[in-house]
Amino acid sequence: MSDGAASPDAKGASVADPFMPLWAVSLGWELRRGRQVILDGQIRDRWWVDGHPVSFRELLCQVLALQGAEVVGWWDPVDQLTFPLPGHQGRFDQLLAGLTARGAAAAEQPQPDTPEERPWERDRTGPQSEAADAPGSRRAEQRRRASEGLLTPLGPRRLASLEDVTAVVRRLAASQDAATAFVFQDVDHVLQPPDQEAFLGWLRLRAAMTDAVVPRPRADGAPPPHARNAVLCAVGDVGRLPAWFHQEDPRTATLHIGPPGPAERRLWLSLLRGGFGGAATATPEEWEALVGATDGMSAWELDALAKTSHIRREPVQRPDKLVRAHRLNVSVDPWTQLDRESVARAGDDLRTRVIGQDHAVDAVATALQSAYVGVGFGDSGMSRPRGSFFFVGPTGVGKTELAKAVAELIFGDQSAYARFDMSEYQQEHAAERLAGAPPGYLGYEQGGELTRRVQERPFSVLLFDEIEKAHPAVLDKFLQILEDGRLTDGRGQTANFSQCLVIFTSNTGAEGLKDLLEQRGGEVGYELLVRHFKDAVEEKFHDIRRPEIHGRLKPGVVVFDMLRDRHVTGITDRLLDQLAESVRERHQVELDYDRPGLHAWITVRMADPERRRYGGRQIRNELEAVRAVVVRHFIHARPTAGQRLPVGIGDDGGPAVVPRPGEGAALTLEKPE
Repeated sequence: MSDGAASPDAKGASVADPFMPLWAVSLGWELRRGRQVILDGQIRDRWWVDGHPVSFRELLCQVLALQGAEVVGWWDPVDQLTFPLPGHQGRFDQLLAGLTARGAAAAEQPQPDTPEERPWERDRTGPQSEAADAPGSRRAEQRRRASEGLLTPLGPRRLASLEDVTAVVRRLAASQDAATAFVFQDVDHVLQPPDQEAFLGWLRLRAAMTDAVVPRPRADGAPPPHARNAVLCAVGDVGRLPAWFHQEDPRTATLHIGPPGPAERRLWLSLLRGGFGGAATATPEEWEALVGATDGMSAWELDALAKTSHIRREPVQRPDKLVRAHRLNVSVDPWTQLDRESVARAGDDLRTRVIGQDHAVDAVATALQSAYVGVGFGDSGMSRPRGSFFFVGPTGVGKTELAKAVAELIFGDQSAYARFDMSEYQQEHAAERLAGAPPGYLGYEQGGELTRRVQERPFSVLLFDEIEKAHPAVLDKFLQILEDGRLTDGRGQTANFSQCLVIFTSNTGAEGLKDLLEQRGGEVGYELLVRHFKDAVEEKFHDIRRPEIHGRLKPGVVVFDMLRDRHVTGITDRLLDQLAESVRERHQVELDYDRPGLHAWITVRMADPERRRYGGRQIRNELEAVRAVVVRHFIHARPTAGQRLPVGIGDDGGPAVVPRPGEGAALTLEKPE
């Protein structure tokens, strides 16, 4: 193993050792600069060094020893202070004994026993005070005992506390007697603010880091260390440390340990080659494809991937399927568990939920059938989402409702449906909400909203509503999802979208629909509507300079039809049935609708172009009048269980609970004056 240093090339530039992890090389450079380092990230991972895997502690101790450290100490909350390298415990004891001896010698110096020899106490006069301080007095004896105990040797039990360890480390780091290095791992789990003792603990640790000096060259002729004594911290998340601890001192650097890079993964896979299925006949190109497919995986996961290949019988030749089988860790795929007959009649089932959108329903049903069969263009398509759509059209015509219906059809419940309102992502920094903040920033430990959702539920329908309102930087996140089917969050964890159905909705072009209707005399055919909205979408992506996203979404652009007269009554009936079901379930009362009368009333209301532009939402708004008269009837008439309430159109032309003959006047909704 090399010393973790960079070797100069022919031009004098620094070149990293290819057999040393990049973070270890960076650590060596920082130590040469005389900086203390805080290591955070994947400190639980493994690395392959000298032909065998080593832990983070083993590798870091070797790097520090090769940097010239005579003593490498390691502190953690479980084992306290230990010395992983042979012989370093004995050298530590020698250095500590030397410090103790010098402290004892200083304590033996004669102490002033009279007020004249103690100028800071000259104001204390009088025979009583002089007698108390006289040699042999009780006060003098107490002072002598206290001075003798100032620098007494610290026993092993006292060194078990973090306070005592930091005190000893500070004294050794500030001494030039020897080159020392101490690592404090997971100290953030012990020193947790806002406790005052934790604040003092961080101050003690920072004092040990900043007080370190450059040791003298060794007497045995060994090369001198490159910089001052090292006092390092190793934590899983630097965000749990107080900001002032690592940001206020330019001599302290933060070094993030991420997942293995391509070169490290290539090394791991070559060493684990025998554990993979199909390894004997795999070509270099197929191994290189696996290197790319394992991006974001830790070394432990690469080792587990080889075991997955054996257990699930997935060969190297199919890297996307192998990685998907490893990450999902499920044997039952909801897509393959769909009933064949249900898939075949998916279009008919979806039409009962979304009325008047036959073209959109047919496009989605075809995609579901394709996902069920599981065929595509090569292996690259297997890593992409099972389907990606761009729903565009007028507002209130069923875009969101179709996404919910698809989730319920595939997964059996709407909880598999997740909606992200893109109006909340209008700022550039909002992109961090999807994939998570980078290390060191607020919210880093929580991960991203989108990546966390997919990691928890890899089989999902993801709806990104009103995508045109998102900042272009947010749209860039979707480029990787649509092309590679994965997204890595700020913590280095990868979310796999290969089992998701991704749906974008947009009202782009809806603002120009009114002018189009006026030009065509209020009648616009579906084919003309498709051209209008597709042109508007293409122009939108061109304006924001993201044509590559449009290129990937173009095959999935689905234009929703505008609300037609023949669809108004169908949507009305569906909403009225929902109201009747609510009354039946809550009060055991039946609503008896005069449907012809209500149909005529709603058709007249929705003939207004201003109301028509809001689509199905406006139909629901108009039917609020029906719900209001039903509610008023329950408040005033108190109908009993089993009763039937006739609901129709009253004498004033509005919805009313119409009385039967002899029951009195109809109960209508009062209109404002």
